This record gives sequence, structure tokens and C-alpha cells, in this order.
Amino acid sequence: MPTAGDGRDIVGWAHSRTATDDPRAAGRPPDPGYLADVARAAERLGFESVLTPTGTWCQDPWITTAALSALTSTLTFIVALRPDSIAPTLAAQMAATFQHQSGGRVALNIVTGSDEQEQRRFGDRLDHDRRYARTAEFIEVLRGAWGDKPFDFVGEHYDVAGATVGRPLDGPPPTVYLGGASAAAAAVSARHADVHLAWGEPPEAVAAQLERVRERAAALDRPPPRFGIRLHVITRDTAAAAWAEADRMLATLDPAAIAVARQRFEASTSVGQRRMTALTAGGADRLEVAPNLWAGFALVRRHAGTALVGSHEQVAERIAEYRALGVEHFILSGQPHLEEAYTVGEMLLPLLRRL
Repeated sequence: MPTAGDGRDIVGWAHSRTATDDPRAAGRPPDPGYLADVARAAERLGFESVLTPTGTWCQDPWITTAALSALTSTLTFIVALRPDSIAPTLAAQMAATFQHQSGGRVALNIVTGSDEQEQRRFGDRLDHDRRYARTAEFIEVLRGAWGDKPFDFVGEHYDVAGATVGRPLDGPPPTVYLGGASAAAAAVSARHADVHLAWGEPPEAVAAQLERVRERAAALDRPPPRFGIRLHVITRDTAAAAWAEADRMLATLDPAAIAVARQRFEASTSVGQRRMTALTAGGADRLEVAPNLWAGFALVRRHAGTALVGSHEQVAERIAEYRALGVEHFILSGQPHLEEAYTVGEMLLPLLRRL
């Protein structure tokens, strides 16, 4: 869901007031009517769920998805939340309420954090590994509060007595997604996540990340979580048309914003963010970092920075390659989200269903 705005160009650092003195406005503001159009389109086109991001420049994901759930009937909402800004028992109660009110259409994406300035903005001063330690405790309390009896927990970051949501959950607990490319992330996902999320790196790098999580789960004598990947998509009738669109988007980027973004991204303590930034090290002429995998978004956009670019058949083949690695969940986006939902839904999804 484009809750930070949308448009035909890459909506990223160029639109942040921390990037340049004269940030460009997003082409389409995230007003309720437009977000409703995107959600309804996703549901109509057969997408199972939508991810609603969190962060300073986004509309609040809980309020946004609560409003959109009333305008849809089958679409699940993956609500991103940050352990640095909400108590786990309250998060459990909110998710249980959402589940009850929407008929079980909620999942959670736990965002441990990656940008130090934003962490400070929310009053969070923990370092990278301690943030993941807090996330592990957060999920433990969250699941405990969903249990059949009040839950007690004493840890480094949380001390709760009798955590509960007050009534049995309507159906199974919400699916918990957790991402991260570090060893700390692999350890927490192996123990606590339902789905471990990776960003769109070349297949061999994704395979290595998934194997690390599997190894950590095996060491705990637990089954591994399921796996997902976050990618942008530029899919067209021909490869030439898709790459022409990527070139057009690249030409719109502000060089000053690219420079500021790169400096900020390289200083991040997030392993995943640094890996996304590293994919752009070859410059604008070397952004295809694997067949049909383009790192242009990573020049100015935090977090997921790669797109699958090509004909519908080529993009379907690349998705099938990730599927062969064990990836089951694909969180896709394109800009503008509304038009690209139709392109992917009508042209790409039928190919994927035949694979």
C-alpha cells in the first residue's frame, strides 16, 4: 500500500525532507480515496494480501488498514509495526480486535528497525543486535497474550504479568512476518517467525540467507519458517518496453538526492540496507545485478531496492527461480501501484498460476 504517496517515478528519498532542501512532492498523495482504489484493485485482481508499511513518512498502518478493511471483503492486511513504539500486549490486543472486526484478515510484519535517525525519532537508542533481542521478546509476549491463559514474562526488555487479549482469538493467530539479512535476524526468525522475509537480492544471495535461517532452526530442533521476498516489478509485453520504463524512471532521479541517500544508507547498521546499497556500487550503467534484477530503486529508496524488469514471461521465470529456492510469499509492488496492480494481476499472475 503506497501510504507514503505514489506516482510514476520512484517514490523514495527524493520526496523526503531529509534528502534535499527542495524535496519533490509525491505525484499522488496517500489520501483515503486513492488507497481505497488500490486495495479494491488488489482484491479484485486476486492478490491474497497487501503490506501496509510503517515509518515517519507513511500514514499510520493500523488506522489506514482498519479503514480499508471495511471497504474490502477478502483481502488480508499485513500490518507493519515497530517494537520500539508499541507495547507487545497492546499490539496483541489491536491485532486480535482487527482479526475479530475483519473476519480474520490481519497479519503482522515486525519491523526491527534499520535507520538510526528514525530509531532516535521514536526514542529508540538500542544497537542493532539488542533491537533483535527485543524483537524476540516482543514476539514471545505477543504470542503469549494470544494464548488460552494469562501470560507472565520477565526479560531484558519486557516484564509483563497476566498478558492477555481478554477473549479467545477468532480463528488461528495472525501470521507473523519478520525480515532481516543479519545473523541476529536469522536467529530470531528461526525461533519466532512464521515467515522470514528477504529483500530482492540475486538468487544465490537469497539462497544463502534462507539456508542460514534453516540451519538456525535445525540447531533449535524446530521446523524452519516459511520464506518470502519483497520485490518491485516492471513487467511489460516486451523486454524492451520494460527496460525503457526502467530507464525513464532512472532519468527522473535527482542526483543530489542520490548522493545524500547513498551516504545515509552506507552508514546504516542494517545489514540488509547495506547489501541493497552495495548493489548500486557499479553506478547507473550497471544496475542489472542479476538477469532481469534491477537495483535502480535502491539509489533513493530505503529498504527493498530491487525490481524484476522484463517481459511477462521473463519476470515469471525469475519468480519461478526464487520459488525453487523455497520462497512461497512474494510481496510485489510497482509504480503507480494502481496501474501496476492491474498490469501484474492481468498479465503476470495468470502465467504464474500455470507454472
